[in-house]
Amino acid sequence: MDALVALSRRLDAPSRWMGRWLRWLALLLVLVQLAVVVLRFVFASSHVMLQEAVFYTNAVLFMTTVGYAFLVDGHVRVDITYLAAPPRKKALIDLFGIVFLVVPLCVVMLWYGWPYVRASWAGLEGALFFGGIPAAFLLKTLIIVFPLLLLVQSLALALRMVAVLRGGTEPVFASGELGPTA
Repeated sequence: MDALVALSRRLDAPSRWMGRWLRWLALLLVLVQLAVVVLRFVFASSHVMLQEAVFYTNAVLFMTTVGYAFLVDGHVRVDITYLAAPPRKKALIDLFGIVFLVVPLCVVMLWYGWPYVRASWAGLEGALFFGGIPAAFLLKTLIIVFPLLLLVQSLALALRMVAVLRGGTEPVFASGELGPTA
């Protein structure tokens, strides 16, 4: 059981890193959007690359920190019986959700997204709009990165859920903010 938990903690590493460092993209997102608004309404000007930077930053922020949100139980739940359930029942509900909902969703996203991403990389697809950031192929790579990160974090959580179902007392989800030194 300790081996399962130890492995799951190692699998948490990408999510912990993404949550720790990429949260700063939220500040960048706000600052770039502020610049776009000031340019538009104060100076009656615009810059396509800046507008696309908002789009890119938003996509990177939300599609790469999905595992972190899952790790700290920051995702949306629609289960009225979950809060009052004992730990073993919670682990069973969560494991069911991972096996029958999260994993199939990720597999479908990978299956249908891979050809799209591969084609984008094959032609090193440029800007989405004239004058924009000439790296749409990097943006489209997130179509594959998102389900991969979610799958790795789901496996880590599933291992801890199995440990709880076997009688372990290790918490499944990380509690609170992980902070810059966690």
